[in-house]
Amino acid sequence: MDEKDKKTLLSIARESIKSAIADTPSDQTETEVISPELKEKSGAFVTLRTHGKLRGCIGRMTSDIPLYELVSEMAVSAAKEDPRFSQIKPSDLEDLKIDISALSPLQIIDDPLDFELGIHGIYIKKGSSNGCFLPQVATETGWTKEEFLSKCCSMKAGLSSDAWKKRGIDVYIFTSEIISD
Repeated sequence: MDEKDKKTLLSIARESIKSAIADTPSDQTETEVISPELKEKSGAFVTLRTHGKLRGCIGRMTSDIPLYELVSEMAVSAAKEDPRFSQIKPSDLEDLKIDISALSPLQIIDDPLDFELGIHGIYIKKGSSNGCFLPQVATETGWTKEEFLSKCCSMKAGLSSDAWKKRGIDVYIFTSEIISD
């Protein structure tokens, strides 16, 4: 993704959050988005921080809508609907930092340890239980592969920490392009 596309996505995310918080319609229009890359249908996460502290992170692994639309939706969800945090307020906007993770397609792996820490994110699924960690989580925490898998199972998917070692668990990997302001 080129710098212009990255700036466009960040602008869409920020304007979507501002509009949602102020409860006013967004000025963003589809005509602004001319890049084919931004119209591709791929998963994305939007992470929000104020003063270095996490304030929201919501996304989808896959999408049936264009990337720029998904980023708009996930930015608003991260700002207003992440149950772990209070909603972003107008007074938070000046210090709000936005990270967008545009995801590659999911790739199932046979060996749960067959991934690179800091390069690949993981998505674990068993029945209706699922959870994921973005690639940067491994870098930020310093976890080993085993810890990365165990904590994803227990903290995100609601499974036992050793569930990744058992049959009936699907482990997927993906990469992400991180766009930060």
